[in-house]
Amino acid sequence: MDIENSIVLRPRFQKDVPKSMDAILENANKLKIEVKEDYRIKVSDHHIFFFITLAKRKYYSPHLHVELIENEDKTTQVKGLFGPDQTVWTFFMFMHFLVGGMFLIFMMMAYSHWSLNQPFIIDLVVMGFMVILWFLLYFQARINRKKCAPQMYKLEELLNKVLE
Repeated sequence: MDIENSIVLRPRFQKDVPKSMDAILENANKLKIEVKEDYRIKVSDHHIFFFITLAKRKYYSPHLHVELIENEDKTTQVKGLFGPDQTVWTFFMFMHFLVGGMFLIFMMMAYSHWSLNQPFIIDLVVMGFMVILWFLLYFQARINRKKCAPQMYKLEELLNKVLE
């Protein structure tokens, strides 16, 4: 999977595997014991979660969520999603909503000041600053994704061992 050239912050993938879902889940449970020093694998119904252990985790460390869907011909469709830790993603989204909310508030204030023939330059400056913050948030997320790319490839290797 090509992680560096994708524009999305949470890369997704999908593939079909000629194994049954039960065999894949069994492999995941076996691998869980083998790699417990470096990785944590959680199996829940037809979902598998791959995490990096707390000792080796950085704030930008990814996790991998895999959903297994059994096809009629007993093959399995594997859908995966790489993402940051849930608390980091929640904070990241909170910051986006905060910046977006501030932008909308100052846009309404600028319109009301304009319609009342009052100066509205401060409102426009704050709106411009919010746009700059949006771009900074996006580029910071890209930098973090680039830092965690080696860990993403390691998690992908673990997934491939499970799917063998």
